[in-house]
Amino acid sequence: MQSSNQKSGFTVRLAGPDAPGNPGTGSSGKSFMMRRRNRHGRGLRGEVMLPTHPGYRTRSDRFDDMVLDSAHRLHDIWGKTLDGVRFGVDEIPPDLEKLAANSASAPMGSYTPAADGEGPMITVYRRVVEQGCPGPEELQDLVHDVVVEHTAEMLGVAPETLDPVYRRRY
Repeated sequence: MQSSNQKSGFTVRLAGPDAPGNPGTGSSGKSFMMRRRNRHGRGLRGEVMLPTHPGYRTRSDRFDDMVLDSAHRLHDIWGKTLDGVRFGVDEIPPDLEKLAANSASAPMGSYTPAADGEGPMITVYRRVVEQGCPGPEELQDLVHDVVVEHTAEMLGVAPETLDPVYRRRY
């Protein structure tokens, strides 16, 4: 299942609770959050962290927001040129085993041209970008650089032309 977060023409794909490989599903088929009683049957589980606290959002949620922020920044600069472009987040590249067998480095993102009535897709691979980042404070910059490079590939322009503050970091 794929759920999406849409805002002004941009889309970020998010993994649903029944997505393959999701660690939240146990042998009973229900995720941890779907089981509402504690294991002794004495009542409902409550939230451990309130939504108003910063720790409530997962790293994956924050990464999705970084990609969305970069997409919005480029849309503010380029306007209608980027309408219909979809921005996605995947955990790892689909052909990672083949890349590892050939000792090739994993890409941090990819560009897929428009096909079958859907617009072009720019995908950022979360695990590869996080591992390629020297520290957590540089993650937003690296995410933005990956989005800029693949958007520039799509438009056929130099990344420096697409965003004036772009610097090749990796």
